[in-house]
Amino acid sequence: MSLAHGAEIVKSAEVTHDAFLGGRLTIAQPRSGFRAGLDSVLLGAAIAPGSGAVLDLGAGAGTAALVALCLNESATATLVESDPAMAALSAENLAANGLAGRAGVLGVDVTAPGRARTAAGLPADHFAAVIANPPFFETGTAPAAKRAAARHMPAETLDLWVKTAAAHAAPSGEIVFIHVADRLAALLAAFDARFGALTVLPLLPREGEAAHRILVRGIKGSRAPLRLLASRALHAPASQGFSPEFEAIFRGHDRLHW
Repeated sequence: MSLAHGAEIVKSAEVTHDAFLGGRLTIAQPRSGFRAGLDSVLLGAAIAPGSGAVLDLGAGAGTAALVALCLNESATATLVESDPAMAALSAENLAANGLAGRAGVLGVDVTAPGRARTAAGLPADHFAAVIANPPFFETGTAPAAKRAAARHMPAETLDLWVKTAAAHAAPSGEIVFIHVADRLAALLAAFDARFGALTVLPLLPREGEAAHRILVRGIKGSRAPLRLLASRALHAPASQGFSPEFEAIFRGHDRLHW
């Protein structure tokens, strides 16, 4: 199915238009099903400043890639999304935010064989930064049926996502995934088999609470050892408000420093 056909599907569905980065971005996304939020912003804000070509695997509506483009004015991006409707929505969001000239969308499965990815136009050993927010839940465990397509993934498939990231990252390129904390062991195993200079950043809802998300970064070709960073709390103590560090990120005033 072409992106044009996907656009027809999106237009027939109910969408919302949501502001990100303090209004610098407006993202159209389905009202129901998987919706981009804090994870997508953190992922887009996590890449190193000055990054060139960025690859967003499983881009959805494109939020993480658009955040990366906003925070890195010299960057370009390729968004990979297998769902035709979401791929079309990514393309529309790029155009609506004036970023279509710096990015494009490829309709291909992240776990497709290398020859299929190549045929779709995805170059090997090319991208300075590869980012991904892979499905969090093993098959049959997602909390709501409407979220199943974007949130279900067999446990062994996570390794295939990391393998694809390794295939398309340039030498010395960075690979950044955001995931749930209880999948850290599986994610580290997949990263350690392919990258060096692994960095793990646990994210807490508040100080004293268990980490619920983790960011993991690896560098292709590096032999540097793993670093486990101190945990950081998203919210201020006893408050629904964000801590100053994350408030600045979510309002588009800063990137993630880690």
